[in-house]
Amino acid sequence: MGPLIVIVVLVLLVLITLLAGVKSVSQGYEWTQERFGKYQRSLKPGLNLIIPYIDRIGRRVNMMEQVLDVPSQEVITHDNALITVDGVVFYQVLDSAKASYEVRDLEQATLNLTMTNIRTVMGGMDLDDLLSNRDSINARLLAVVDEATEPWGVKVTRIEVKDIRPPADLVASMGRQMKAEREKRANILDAEGFRQAAILKAEGEKQAKILSAEGRRQATFLEAEAREREAAAEAEATRLVSDAIANGNAQAINYFIAQRYVDALKEIATAPNQKTLILPIEATSILGSLQGIAEVAKEAFGAGGGTKR
Repeated sequence: MGPLIVIVVLVLLVLITLLAGVKSVSQGYEWTQERFGKYQRSLKPGLNLIIPYIDRIGRRVNMMEQVLDVPSQEVITHDNALITVDGVVFYQVLDSAKASYEVRDLEQATLNLTMTNIRTVMGGMDLDDLLSNRDSINARLLAVVDEATEPWGVKVTRIEVKDIRPPADLVASMGRQMKAEREKRANILDAEGFRQAAILKAEGEKQAKILSAEGRRQATFLEAEAREREAAAEAEATRLVSDAIANGNAQAINYFIAQRYVDALKEIATAPNQKTLILPIEATSILGSLQGIAEVAKEAFGAGGGTKR
């Protein structure tokens, strides 16, 4: 019975030893191997073998990208404005040995380093620059914190300032300033609209005057041309009468005078304020001899035409 118990104990001891020497590391993690308390190597994901009772697992390091919430803190800007700021930090361990043995608490150290540099970077800027240059602030923080954490085997991939909260009275003042700026832009746009309308109106009036002047010029030209033609016709008629008189036909001058007399009576009769027309005896005799005038004209112009032939 005694030897059987010894054999069972030995078998169990061998199994426990074998199990102690086999380590399975999950994906995304690395384990550090220590021998008598000294770092030996890092165990990669998968099945790994160590020497039982001599080697042991030191630290289990997460090699995946991780995120840290930066708690809110108060920062005094360069122009003495008190603001409240928070953010997030994304980092990844690249060297498990450095992350395990170069810094005691990696997360706490990274968090404190980030908060300190937030106060340093944002404290040297004015409030307006902080509110309008958030990307620049993130880039500066990333460069500084990444350089500081490099000896720890850590790569800081991104830093984001989530919220910048100025004091309530300052927010109200900024709101009034923004409202005044918008009213200013609205007034400028109204003035620009009025100016454009005035320009268009003046341009329209100018074009209208040009067209009106062009119309008057054309009308004057046509009127002058009509008067020229009328004068030419009058001159031609006068010439014909003169030729007829020169040829000894005295009736032509009588026709000319009778025609002028009839035209004058016509203008008197068609006057808008004329109600009663009193004709002298000579006029009635002329009106009674209209048929004779036609014969005179026929005789005068007919004779002139015969002479020219």
